[in-house]
Amino acid sequence: MDLQIEGNTAVVTASSSGLGKASAKALAREGADVVINGRDEDRLEETRDELEEVGPGSVLAQQGDLTEKEDIEALIEATVDEFGGIDHLVTSAGGPPSGPFLETDDEDWYEAYDLLVMSVVRLAREAEPYLTESDHGTIVNITSRSVKEAIDSLVLSNSVRMSVIGLEKTLSKEFAPDVRANAVLPGPHETERIENLVNQAIDRGDYDSYEEGLADWANNPLERVGDPMELGNTVAFLSSPLSGYINGESILIDGGSTGANL
Repeated sequence: MDLQIEGNTAVVTASSSGLGKASAKALAREGADVVINGRDEDRLEETRDELEEVGPGSVLAQQGDLTEKEDIEALIEATVDEFGGIDHLVTSAGGPPSGPFLETDDEDWYEAYDLLVMSVVRLAREAEPYLTESDHGTIVNITSRSVKEAIDSLVLSNSVRMSVIGLEKTLSKEFAPDVRANAVLPGPHETERIENLVNQAIDRGDYDSYEEGLADWANNPLERVGDPMELGNTVAFLSSPLSGYINGESILIDGGSTGANL
């Protein structure tokens, strides 16, 4: 299916690995020029080389830390300098530390808010003039299924990510009709993070094999974890005119594991 975004420019944060990388890859495969971001320069360059092979568009790698205001400003500035504007913004960030409420201190809360919320605030603020100028402006926020159903020992994710959904819904109204804003709420996908967690559990003796450990994450009706590209494809669709009447929505991508009706 042609998503009609060839030649568009997309910025995807935290995209040197995981779900951000899958989203960037899906956009690149559709012919978009893609700007990727991450803190690890070597990994970022490897991802750029990989993405350049999947589509006809250009790929710009911009190193930066999403908790640094100046790095976000530099990311948007570099994008506009290279491509002349921005059509699509996809926000992703690493997850905050796990742990129960009573083991989470003030510093943990502030750091999680800065990473998960203020990064999106600053990105949207800096990108808004260019998204509005575009004929195709979209924002997609990658959050977590924890905003729909709290997950044990993930108090920071359960609580702080809710702010991103409130922001996304607000932007879907304030930036409309020029820009659409939506969110995707992933459950477990077979990313490097999941692979590391499973391998650590094998080392502890919790599992005898990788397959056994991965199966423990597949607690959903489809009886498997997600392929990161399944989420990436959804992000690309939400960035395309084919989803042109979808705005202000939060879409679960979790194999049906979440028990919430809405």
